[in-house]
Formats: sequence, structure tokens, C-alpha cells
Amino acid sequence: MRMTQVVGWFGLAGHLAVGFWYAASGLVVPGWALAGLLVVWVVLLAVAIRLLRRRPVFVPLVPLAAVLIWLAVVSAGGAWLGWTA
Repeated sequence: MRMTQVVGWFGLAGHLAVGFWYAASGLVVPGWALAGLLVVWVVLLAVAIRLLRRRPVFVPLVPLAAVLIWLAVVSAGGAWLGWTA
């Protein structure tokens, strides 16, 4: 296994770990927002799998993007829509 593939697998593992935060955000966000976040996470999972096959060195960018999207949505919802735990 080449080093780029190892990096790709670590990126995929990181994305799976971020999935925990997406699922646990149901404690803070309403159901419709949770459904939207989970759809975004699944789409990013598909992107990560595709990148793992074609350009594995870019896979670690997927969990980074997932974290940034999650933070933006939860922060915006808390600030503008009054979402609280």
C-alpha cells in the first residue's frame, strides 16, 4: 500500500469520526436541520470514497470540510434561529 493510500484511509476514518458529531447534533438542532446535516455528511462520504479511488491524498480535506460545514450550520442556527441544547 502506498503512502497516499494510507493518507486516504486516515482521511476516511476522520470523516467517519466526524459523523458522530453530525449525529449528536440532534441534541441542538431541530429535526429538519439534522436531516439536512446527515444528507450533507452522506454526500461528503461519497466524495471521500470517490477521492479514495482517484486521488487519495485529498481525502483528509473531506473531514475538514465536514467540520467547517457543521460548525457554520450549528453556529448560524444558534445565533440567528435560537437553537440551544
